[in-house]
Parts: sequence; C-alpha cells; structure tokens
Amino acid sequence: MSLTEDAPGCATFTWIPRQSDFDAFAKLSGDDNPIHVDPEFSARTRFGRTVSHGMLLYTRVFAHLAALYPGRKHVLQTLMFPNPSYADEELTFTFSETAAQPGRILIEVSRSDDGAVTLSGTCDLGDA
Repeated sequence: MSLTEDAPGCATFTWIPRQSDFDAFAKLSGDDNPIHVDPEFSARTRFGRTVSHGMLLYTRVFAHLAALYPGRKHVLQTLMFPNPSYADEELTFTFSETAAQPGRILIEVSRSDDGAVTLSGTCDLGDA
C-alpha cells in the first residue's frame, strides 16, 4: 500500500486486496456469501471470480480518513458500489475535500487497471 498527498485536500493510496483479506473479513463479519469466499462458486457467476465485500473496502477508507484527518468525527457517509473489486487487482483510493463544503470528503475507489469505479461516496467529518 502506498499513500501520496496529491494537492491540498487531496490524497490517494493503492491497495491490492487478496483472497485472504476476503476470507478474514467474512470470518470477522459473518458475511460468508460464496461470491466473496468460494472461488469455484464465483467462477460460475457473472463476475467469474470472487469479489470484495463492499464494507471491506469501506474499512480501508475509514482507516485512511482517520489517518488523514486525525481527531475528526465521522458524522455521515454515503456509499455506492457500481462495479466489483476483485482479489489480486490493485485498487486506487482517492480522497478530495470539497472547497464549497469544508469537512465533506469525496471518496472514490477504482480498479487501477481499467479505471472502473468500485466505490463512490462522500463522508462528512465533524470536529472532535
């Protein structure tokens, strides 16, 4: 994983989720849907392979928000998952603070190879 500060109020990082991450999250969360943890099952689906839990992606987002904005409260989030994230494919996480609405962070996660957005949303941060 790498993190870069692109411009004031903007940061990106990359992460490659592994099947072991999907399996560990399934065990922790109780969401052991075979689309996430069973490669043989998921190979027969429209995805062709296992896909990440949306909330696994968001745990990464949440951790980086805490690192980028220490001490700020997480007040509200909006999330959409328009495309799947796959094991062993690099993802790029982008955070941009909006000038018009200080404390509102625009979040986008995309597959690094093809740019397909896999998580899109916002997070409103409050004071500590």
